[in-house]
Amino acid sequence: MARRFAFITTVLSALACLAASSHASWAQDANGPVKLAVLDDMSGPYAENSGQGNVLAVRMAIQDFGGSVLGKPIEMTSADLQNKADIGMNIARKWFDVEGVDAIIGMGSSAAALAVQKLAAEKNKITLATTPATAELTGKACSPTGVHWVYDTYALGKGAASAVVAQGGKSWYFITADYAFGQALEASAASFVKALGGTVLGAVRHPLNTSDFSSFLLQAQSSHAQIVGLANAGNDTITALKQGAEFGIQQNGQKLVGLLMQVTEIHSLGLKASKDLQFVEAFYWDQNDETREFSKRFWKEYGQPPTQVQAGTYSAAMHYLKSVKAAGTKDTKTVMAKMKELPINDFMTKNGTIRADGRVIRNMYLLATKDPSESKSEWDLMKVVATIPGKDAFKPLTDSECPLVQRKE
Repeated sequence: MARRFAFITTVLSALACLAASSHASWAQDANGPVKLAVLDDMSGPYAENSGQGNVLAVRMAIQDFGGSVLGKPIEMTSADLQNKADIGMNIARKWFDVEGVDAIIGMGSSAAALAVQKLAAEKNKITLATTPATAELTGKACSPTGVHWVYDTYALGKGAASAVVAQGGKSWYFITADYAFGQALEASAASFVKALGGTVLGAVRHPLNTSDFSSFLLQAQSSHAQIVGLANAGNDTITALKQGAEFGIQQNGQKLVGLLMQVTEIHSLGLKASKDLQFVEAFYWDQNDETREFSKRFWKEYGQPPTQVQAGTYSAAMHYLKSVKAAGTKDTKTVMAKMKELPINDFMTKNGTIRADGRVIRNMYLLATKDPSESKSEWDLMKVVATIPGKDAFKPLTDSECPLVQRKE
C-alpha cells in the first residue's frame, strides 16, 4: 500500500511539474518577442519570385515599423520548405511548439500551404499566405487563423480566360503542374472559358520542376486548340514558354498563355519571346510613384524589383504588426479580429479588406508585356491594361464553400 501511495505521489508530482513547465512556457511565449517566420521555396523553381526576396520584405517591414511593438522586440526566422508539405509541416510544428513563432508568412506551394494552414489553426497561430495560389485556402480548407493575401487561382483563371476569350481564343488545351495549385488553376480557367462560350479540348499534367516539355507540347499541338494554357508557375512556365517557341507553337497558329506570370518570368524570357502575353497580377513595380518608391528600396538590396509576391509579403507583415499594436496584445484571436477590422492601406493596396473566409479583397490588374520598342530599360517590361475591382476579381462570398461563412449564414 505504501509503495502504491509512493508511486501515485511520484506520478502526481511529475504531472504537477509538467503543468508548471507548460504554464511557464506559455507565459514566456505570451510575454516574449513578437516572432514572424518566412516559410518558402528558397532553392527551387519559385525561389526567385518569393524566397529570399520574401525574407527581405519582412525584414524591411520590421525595420519600417521600428523594430518593436508593445514594448517587445520583433524577431524573424526563415526556412526552406523545398515545396514539400511534410517538410513544411515539420518546420512549422517546431516553430510553434519550440521557438514561439506567432505568425508564418509566405508558405510556398499550395499543397504545403494547405497543410501548414491546417496545423496553424490547430495550434492557434496565424498564417499569412502570400506565395501559394490555390483558392481552397479560403474555400473548403479555410481557417479562422489564416489569411490569403496576394492572388488566387479563381482571380488568375477568371482574368486570363476573360481577356483571351474576348480576343477570340475560344478553344483551349491545358499543360498543368500536377499538384494542388496547377489543378486548381486549370479548373478555374476552364470553368470561365466554358462560361464565356469557349471549349476545353483536353489537358496534360506534368511534374513540378520539369526540364523537358516536349511530350506535353506535342500533345497540345495535336489538339489543334487555339490556346495552350500553362497552368503552372516559376521555372516551369519559363521552360514551357521557351520550348514552346522552339516547337513553333505560335508560328503554327496556336497561342501560349501563362496563367500565372510575374516580372521575373518576363525578364527571363525577354520581350521578344513573351510578346503579346496578358495576365493578372496584384502589383507591378512601375505602376505609380508609391510602387516605384518601395521598389527602389527593395531593388537596392535585392538587385532587382520586387514581384507581386514579395510586395505582398511586406504588406502582410506590416498589416500584422499594425494589428498587434492596435490590439494591444499578440493573442491570436484578438489580432485576427483587428486584422479584419482595420483597412489595408499601403503602396500596393488601397482600402483592402479581409473577409470572413480569410480572403484579402483588393483591386487586381490585367497586365500586358510591352513591345521591345516600348521598353526603356532592362526591367521596363509590362503595362497595366485594365483595373479589375476586388469585388469582381475574387469569388463572391455568397459562393464560398468556407465553413466559417456557412456557420454565419
